[in-house]
Amino acid sequence: MEHLDQLAASLRALPPSCGPVRLIAVDGHAGSGKSTFAARLAAALGGAPVLHLDDLATHEELFAWTGRLREQVTGPLSRGESACYAAYDWTLRRFGTARPLGPAPVMLVEGVGAGRAAVRPDLARLLWMDLGARESWARGRRRDGPAQAEFWDGWVAAETRHFAADPSLPYADLLVRQRREGYEWRPGPSATARPDRSVTLRDCLLPPSENGLKTSP
Repeated sequence: MEHLDQLAASLRALPPSCGPVRLIAVDGHAGSGKSTFAARLAAALGGAPVLHLDDLATHEELFAWTGRLREQVTGPLSRGESACYAAYDWTLRRFGTARPLGPAPVMLVEGVGAGRAAVRPDLARLLWMDLGARESWARGRRRDGPAQAEFWDGWVAAETRHFAADPSLPYADLLVRQRREGYEWRPGPSATARPDRSVTLRDCLLPPSENGLKTSP
């Protein structure tokens, strides 16, 4: 965990991006490991809150959750207020009881499209799970089993349309790849294109031979 601690420290050192909060997006294709990575990073951050975009999406609105995110979460946080959102129940097909989400020094927002254009102004960093679409979707299908095959068919089409119109990858600061043991990360297109971003991230981007802090168990 010491290596994720290094990444966590670099995120804590960032200036706030959404009111007093450093909002960190974990984006990538469905099945790429976003939820697992976000949970481990949140633990390294001392229990940072994680907002799962699956809680804001619905069967009919797989990607039309931007308004709910702004109204219930990022809007209040940007004003220094506590957020409060209702999570969607994918079995009952309705929103449940509202959940409080107080401001924290670092907060993670995790899900496909977390780095979309409408969200990026509120982000301190955008992390992209570096696993291709086909491999990610195959992993997701294996995880969910045959019962969800029809849903996955519709999801793949919707995700393809979303990223074609509103890509996140070109704006990623870090590309995160899961290894047999832990993770490794490298500068994303945004950090590479802007030298000031690379300098800010230098502490967690040195190769293992220089600081041993690139890969996390």
